[in-house]
Amino acid sequence: MDFKPVSKEYLDSFSNDYNGCKINKIMTDIFSKNDFGSFGFNPEISKENYFRFSYEIPTMKSTNQRSSGRCWIFAAVNILREIIGKKLNVDFFELSQSHLAFWDKFERCNYYLNCVIDTAASPIDDQTVQYLLANTFGGDGGQWDMFANIVRKYGIMPKDAMPESYQTSSTGRLNGHLYEYMRVCAGRIRKLIKEGADAEKLEELRKDILSRVYGFLCRCFTEPPKTFDLEYIDKDKKYHMERDYTPESFRDKFIGDFLDNYISVINSPTEDKPFNKFYTVKYLGNIVGGDDILYYNLPIDELKTLVLQQLMDGELVWFGSDSGKFRDNDKRLWDDRCFDNTAITGLDSDYTKAESLDYRISAMGHAMVFCGVNIDERTGKPDRWKIQNSWGPDGVNEGYYYCSDSWFDRFVYQAVINKKYLKGKLEDISDIKVLNPWDPMGTLAN
Repeated sequence: MDFKPVSKEYLDSFSNDYNGCKINKIMTDIFSKNDFGSFGFNPEISKENYFRFSYEIPTMKSTNQRSSGRCWIFAAVNILREIIGKKLNVDFFELSQSHLAFWDKFERCNYYLNCVIDTAASPIDDQTVQYLLANTFGGDGGQWDMFANIVRKYGIMPKDAMPESYQTSSTGRLNGHLYEYMRVCAGRIRKLIKEGADAEKLEELRKDILSRVYGFLCRCFTEPPKTFDLEYIDKDKKYHMERDYTPESFRDKFIGDFLDNYISVINSPTEDKPFNKFYTVKYLGNIVGGDDILYYNLPIDELKTLVLQQLMDGELVWFGSDSGKFRDNDKRLWDDRCFDNTAITGLDSDYTKAESLDYRISAMGHAMVFCGVNIDERTGKPDRWKIQNSWGPDGVNEGYYYCSDSWFDRFVYQAVINKKYLKGKLEDISDIKVLNPWDPMGTLAN
């Protein structure tokens, strides 16, 4: 391979270029004492963004996932609680996020063990094996279908029945211990299989591993209650006590088969994913025997039209995006037009959405809820979108955020849409392309 070193002539040229530009000295002084986050901000464009919307869905106050990556759970239960809150006639209600996270982590460990067994015949340096060791079960992330799987198997309950603990709200060390243990177990499983162990021996090890995981999670979360009572005061100041729910009976009474009506629509304009096709990601899931992750890929304009239709019909929209791009924390705003990073860094970073996915420049890493939109009366098209986040109610807009329409185009990758808006497109889902485990469409769950 003909590798080329950096020559002295190059270095001299670079030094001359740097010293010959006055702006470099100015920026060096600024960079030495300031955070990058506010650089390149354009206040004139920012003035165009008002936190006002021509259409909003009333929602309860924002919640707080704290130091955890459970955004996908918080965003989903923030939708379900609105349904339950209306039935209970209450101003505020929360479902237990820790109950759902407990079962996700437990089931994810079992799913991971099955992945290890399935790939045990492959060499340790196989790309898929290395990906599973490095990424699967590395944190708190998840996907809409994974949420639905948990609810279908384990039900839901009010937050009072299983509240937060320190570990559920700050999951770094919890995940670290599980991360290490599961990889130790991967080694034990691969060794047993290599030695020719029979299915009974392998199952004995799997059961022991899961028993230890269950005990550890109970220490961190407390053990999920099998029954609980629902106690609340409604908007009319009337006290209610409803006893002896199970998570399953609570789910059946308050949300029924609601989750079955929705599908994940993505916008991935890459060559490997033609539009109007179905996709799943290999080895991405949580419950063995549950539904696979399923995506339907559409152009961004079509995805946006679906989101708009659903909002205007009074339904909230769960979505996945890259929340790290072009965020103004002071205004709680995402707008790619408000920052000129090239001007302050000298690094030209223009890219298309397809390039951002292919070259890992951007990918969805945070789930939130669309709850409003502003329609420009001149064009009849959206120019900004209201967002319910799960980063707490503090600060401006009381925990609600918003994004420009151009940011939506570039950094929204997924939206969960009621199937009724996709009539004629979902009848035949027999042809599903299986994407590699490391595909960018799996990043939110990792």
